[in-house]
Amino acid sequence: MSKRKDYISWDEYFMGIALLSAERSKDPSTQVGACIVSPQNRIVSVGYNGMPVGISDDDFPWAREGDPLDTKYPYVCHAELNAILNNVGTRLDEAKIYVPLFPCNECCKAIIQSGIREVVFISDKYKETDSVKASKRMMDRAGVVYRRLQTPLKSLSISYREEDI
Repeated sequence: MSKRKDYISWDEYFMGIALLSAERSKDPSTQVGACIVSPQNRIVSVGYNGMPVGISDDDFPWAREGDPLDTKYPYVCHAELNAILNNVGTRLDEAKIYVPLFPCNECCKAIIQSGIREVVFISDKYKETDSVKASKRMMDRAGVVYRRLQTPLKSLSISYREEDI
């Protein structure tokens, strides 16, 4: 018997962890997760977009439009920043971060400062925004590589049913 051939790649695995982490987000409109991986392919941290620790998800707004202080934007911590802050002492030099959505300029600064050197993403749907244009400009100058995940997978299914294990 030879080994199984239909296993997922490292990139698919780590992006899967980022996508699974996104499922923890309480944001009703955009759920994003992040997975940071060492050069040895070890997961060193994960995060998702949500309120800072100690702030109830029920105490602040989740709206996308309206008076700025009545929207989620000044309060929500993005997945990338959460993953960087959730790291418990592992150096992030030369690490990769997997995110479904291309990072904004604020997260980009944290990515660069932390030592992460590669960003793997699925969607660049905000590529025409100043925020993402600034991110790419900074990453290019800092030598951070960014690339879209290349995979033939359309989805990955996880079962919690005992009979499937």
